[in-house]
Amino acid sequence: MRIASWNVNSVRQRTAPLLDYLRDVAPDVLCLQELKCQDEAFPRAEVEDAGYVVETFGQKTFNGVALLSKTPLEDVSRGLPGFEDTHSRYIEGVVGDGAGGVYRVASIYLPNGNPPDSEKYGYKLAFMDALTDRARALLALEERVVLAGDFNVIPAPEDVYDPVGWAGDALFKPETRSKFRRLLNLGYTEALRAVTDAPAVYTFWDYQAGAWQKNNGLRIDHLLLSPPAADHLKSVEIDKALRGREKPSDHVPIRADFI
Repeated sequence: MRIASWNVNSVRQRTAPLLDYLRDVAPDVLCLQELKCQDEAFPRAEVEDAGYVVETFGQKTFNGVALLSKTPLEDVSRGLPGFEDTHSRYIEGVVGDGAGGVYRVASIYLPNGNPPDSEKYGYKLAFMDALTDRARALLALEERVVLAGDFNVIPAPEDVYDPVGWAGDALFKPETRSKFRRLLNLGYTEALRAVTDAPAVYTFWDYQAGAWQKNNGLRIDHLLLSPPAADHLKSVEIDKALRGREKPSDHVPIRADFI
């Protein structure tokens, strides 16, 4: 079972790379963020022709999340439970692994929160609190749960090229990191850190100032696993090469294989 997550940064602009990824990497489930389109504008026909079921929660111009699956998705819900929001940032569904097991997967686009002295940061922290509540409720189901997406959280200094320079950013402020740890401390495993402690492993490079060429990156895209899911984790990969292709997203996919 292969579950991947990718902030595609406008699915209509990157339909061709998306289809290439579905063909070449063939995830069983792909969680997308930042669709930047309404549901009816999503390239559904092309993705379905590639062999995927599509569930979207779109929004004009901004945000938007989706679940793409090789097999039917069940129990699909849109919007973070218990959190009143006008933005499309959370979609959840259940999918079988073909061997009798099931995974509950959520695609999440957590608010950026900048500038941190504005109401945007309060919105980010409130979203994180509601996500923690949902994550706690999901643990009670004792299912294989994968919380996947662009969390807009830099967990630790080794996850950013310049920790000092980013100290005051909403992605790296102590309050942000503390709430992320609180989420993990419920009993979730951060998939990448379950397989490697290597520093400078990034999923995002800004378009400005040659960030990609200098490897000035951030690790802000994560896969969080409930204990039953973590028990089946086999490997984790970051598909870094996509950032070097023509007209790339500023994020690259992260994926996990399960046995």
